[in-house]
Amino acid sequence: MFTGIVQGLATVSGLQRAADIVTFSVSFPSGALRGVSVGASVSLDGCCLTLTSVREDVATFDLVPETLQRSSLGAITEGAEVNFERSLRFGDEIGGHLLSGHVDVVCQISDIEVLENSRNVTFKVAPEWTKYLFTKGYVALNGASLTLTKVDRISGEFGVSLIPETLAKTTFCKKVVGDRVNVEVDRSTQAIVETVERIMREGGATPAQG
Repeated sequence: MFTGIVQGLATVSGLQRAADIVTFSVSFPSGALRGVSVGASVSLDGCCLTLTSVREDVATFDLVPETLQRSSLGAITEGAEVNFERSLRFGDEIGGHLLSGHVDVVCQISDIEVLENSRNVTFKVAPEWTKYLFTKGYVALNGASLTLTKVDRISGEFGVSLIPETLAKTTFCKKVVGDRVNVEVDRSTQAIVETVERIMREGGATPAQG
């Protein structure tokens, strides 16, 4: 589990393909992997990955086809920066919201409004996913827990506002229109929506569209 509070940026330092597996070598900031052992979970751009080896500040991860196809990591290149977060430990503060690190879908940046100290960013996703998105609700984008500022269920567009701290700690300061971003919807919201839909189907009602 993760909290959606990105701890820093790591750099993809190597990619190796062997049959259906891609092995990532990732360089972390000095000391970021202290106390981490093989088998631990680390979130990279919102994807929960299992650490397969570690030496000082470099770790490796094996990515299977499901991860490569469902997330933006399938198109990542050597030298790219990614957001990282180590897994939640008992007693840690949950500053964002609980995340599983399981990417649901990939969205695309459709607009960026650059303000003096912040940015308003609009994303476009397949419209069917917007039923899990609500204004002032949570969403995880590339592993960062963010609050939704707008949702358009017809166009599939939704927006967030990025404060200076988020821009400084994540890759969002370098994102441009057209970039692809990993989405994990809030699991509690998803459970409520799907439960209501099931009850309404079983009762013969049709969920309202809005």
